[in-house]
Amino acid sequence: MSIPFHIPVRFKMPTDPKSDAPSWRNAAQISNTRSFVLMTCGVLLGLALAGYSLFTARSASTLIVPGEDVALVNQQPVSRADFVALLQTLYGVDLSHATLEQRHKVLDDMIREELFVQRGKELDVASTDPDVRSALVNAVELEISENAITAQPNEAALRQFYATHQDRYVSEGIMSVRDWVFPATALPDLPGDPTALKSAIRDPQALARLNGQDSGRTKGDEFYFAAKIHLGDQLFAAARALSDGALSAPIRMPDGVHVLDMEKNKRPVPFDFAAARTQVLSDYRNQAIERSKASGESFLRKRANVLIADDLR
Repeated sequence: MSIPFHIPVRFKMPTDPKSDAPSWRNAAQISNTRSFVLMTCGVLLGLALAGYSLFTARSASTLIVPGEDVALVNQQPVSRADFVALLQTLYGVDLSHATLEQRHKVLDDMIREELFVQRGKELDVASTDPDVRSALVNAVELEISENAITAQPNEAALRQFYATHQDRYVSEGIMSVRDWVFPATALPDLPGDPTALKSAIRDPQALARLNGQDSGRTKGDEFYFAAKIHLGDQLFAAARALSDGALSAPIRMPDGVHVLDMEKNKRPVPFDFAAARTQVLSDYRNQAIERSKASGESFLRKRANVLIADDLR
């Protein structure tokens, strides 16, 4: 007995190559292109919305004043520590003993200051006002030098600095010297022997005969630095080498011939390290501060774009 069965057969329908209707392959390509375009549009729209939100969003703000502050002015804190310090400075009281009027007065002054500072920033006062510019420069220098100011150098470093700059740590010398000046034409008549020269200077008649007179540059006891200013470098160098009661050799200068008569010369005496330590520490820090300032300025110059006028190069 035979059982009939059917085998399904799929037939590919022929398409007319001249027909205007797209094939199934063309339809799939169009569908993929549409999806890609829509996805691209979605991405661009998302980026546009994100950019708008980023550049138009307001800064985060709070309605709660932190415990370490006494106020917020446009979200800028007014420090509680500064508030207490100002109370102490103005009224000599702490927060617990200040009256309500005192608290309000100090707080109002601090808020006013913050408002004016913020307005000054808006107006860019720092670029035009000399006092503000100077204060900013000082503040930056202080920030740059903070480490040098607070550093505690060890004893070895201080002793090394003391040994290197020992000429700074001496007592101030004192001298009492008279400066006799003679005309240049009197030089041949001046005695070459120091004793005879001293006798001539001490004799009013001989002094008059040589047309000598006191220059008046120095009067009585003077510190070394003052004597140097009054005498000038050349005469001071000769004077500091003289002992009490000694005369210098004649010194020719443009205004005549000078003879220095040293009445008293108390030379500087070096201080030992223990006596000079306070000054050594101060000088050491000042040198470190100057190095920090120079380094900070060099850094700022290197990263800055500085253009100089042609006539000042």
